[in-house]
Amino acid sequence: MTSLLNVNNLRVSFAGKEVVRGIDFSIKPGEKLALVGESGSGKTVTALSLLRLVQNAEISGKAAFAAQEGPVDLLSLPERALRGIRGQDIAMIFQEPMTALNPLFTVGRQIAEVLELKKALSPTESAQAAIKLLADTGIPEAARRANSFPHQLSGGQRQRAMIAMALACQPKLLLADEPTTALDVTLRLQILDLLTQLQQQSGMAVLLITHDLNLVRRFADRIAVMEDGQIVETGPVAQVFADPQHAYTRRLIASRPARDVAESPPDPAAAPVMQAKDLRVTYPLRLAGVRGWFKSGEFVAVKGASFSIPPGQTLGVIGESGSGKSTLALAALGLHPHQGQLRVAGQRWSRDAASNKRMRRAVQVVFQDPFSSLSPRMTVEEIVGEGLLVHQAGLSKAQRREQVIAALADVGMGQAQFPAGPPQGTLAPSGGGEVREATSVGAEQFPGLLQRYPHEFSGGQRQRLAIARALIIQPQLLVLDEPTSALDVTIQKQVLRLLQKLQRERGLSYLLITHDVDVIRAMAHQVIVMKDGEVLEAGGVVQVLEHPEHPYTRILVAAQV
Repeated sequence: MTSLLNVNNLRVSFAGKEVVRGIDFSIKPGEKLALVGESGSGKTVTALSLLRLVQNAEISGKAAFAAQEGPVDLLSLPERALRGIRGQDIAMIFQEPMTALNPLFTVGRQIAEVLELKKALSPTESAQAAIKLLADTGIPEAARRANSFPHQLSGGQRQRAMIAMALACQPKLLLADEPTTALDVTLRLQILDLLTQLQQQSGMAVLLITHDLNLVRRFADRIAVMEDGQIVETGPVAQVFADPQHAYTRRLIASRPARDVAESPPDPAAAPVMQAKDLRVTYPLRLAGVRGWFKSGEFVAVKGASFSIPPGQTLGVIGESGSGKSTLALAALGLHPHQGQLRVAGQRWSRDAASNKRMRRAVQVVFQDPFSSLSPRMTVEEIVGEGLLVHQAGLSKAQRREQVIAALADVGMGQAQFPAGPPQGTLAPSGGGEVREATSVGAEQFPGLLQRYPHEFSGGQRQRLAIARALIIQPQLLVLDEPTSALDVTIQKQVLRLLQKLQRERGLSYLLITHDVDVIRAMAHQVIVMKDGEVLEAGGVVQVLEHPEHPYTRILVAAQV
């Protein structure tokens, strides 16, 4: 079969630095090709360069595409001709719909605009067609939702609106850049099923860009593995997963989180680090109409949750967005008022900041996105040592620095006393062509480590800084709010391995908030499953994940496989 797209020797450079280095691949009509690799491997730049949407880039090579008017080279077409192909013959779904959609226009208007420009439909015809497209993607009450702005839709609905916009002109090729990364596991499955259904109906080809191997197994026909700007392996999905040839492919496939935690039962005589009974958390809600003038209602975000976290154990809380997981974490940290019983280290949160000070030392938090949770204006020394200024104010500057250095060493980031090596969070080649994890940051890579700023580190390194900041005051419990969801699979595995090591060595307890069943399987001793603020199922990790009783739990587990 003749190729729909045939890319030869594609090269992309920025200011003389080559980030895509002479890659070749092809896509047949109706085929689903997955381009897989970690952040920085060049996947997204490759897709964007096909439509010349990368600013300030030097692009060379050839991209022969079978357009409606005949074969063309996308990389040499005049801008005016290429503009006619964008959105019509080749469409794109961007990674984050909240930033890709215009916040000033309704989603219906944005879809209709594509139809008016590309299909020359009248405003009335395009508006009706936009509603039908939204309905085809499974959005309920499509006519009402068409008049909604992006911020008024859920994450899954925004992604469906993006798909509707991309498919408005029935393109021959769809470029899907991480189309499910920001979604919960059940929504990911729904979006994949939707894309498969729409792809089969229209016969379009799909280039799926992702680092999620579960998605690739479920969706793609062929896979191309990309590392450092080069395609290192290609082939049918089943063949590559069954018998990967390249070391990088083998490492990606082997990057599923591994369980390495103490399995011994907790000491029944030891007091729980955190205990909750009938925990209830509400938010004020403005009532509609005249009633809202006289009284306000309430939205119950957590409805009577009960749990206990023994020393050295992990409680995993799993559920979709909006299930109440993060609200539960805020209550556990004393950052949101609650009803019912909640004790940390035997004490209750109060409205008195002074009495809460001891409890805040006992419980610390590691947030989902280390880039936004670390102040860009503070150095590493200031960030990691900040807690000491509050909880050990009597320390001298030299003593604080000594503790900061020790905390950084505990999370695998050191200074000049460590052997020079690759930056932390990377993998260094060792003898025999194998790959080993780098264990420290060498002075050659990060001279003056303490004086550096967060933007100078990778995502995995920033998360290690966040863990060091939490550990420096010797807490008993860490609240881990999606600690690895913003990281690539190999870096995710390293961070989880670090958390497992710290728990074994220090007897730390974790309250782990996540929607990733694999992370729960690797880390948790006990699990509670939440939906719409309620705890639907609770128990040991093996009991809940291997023998789920509630239908919702079974859906979550099946969506991750």
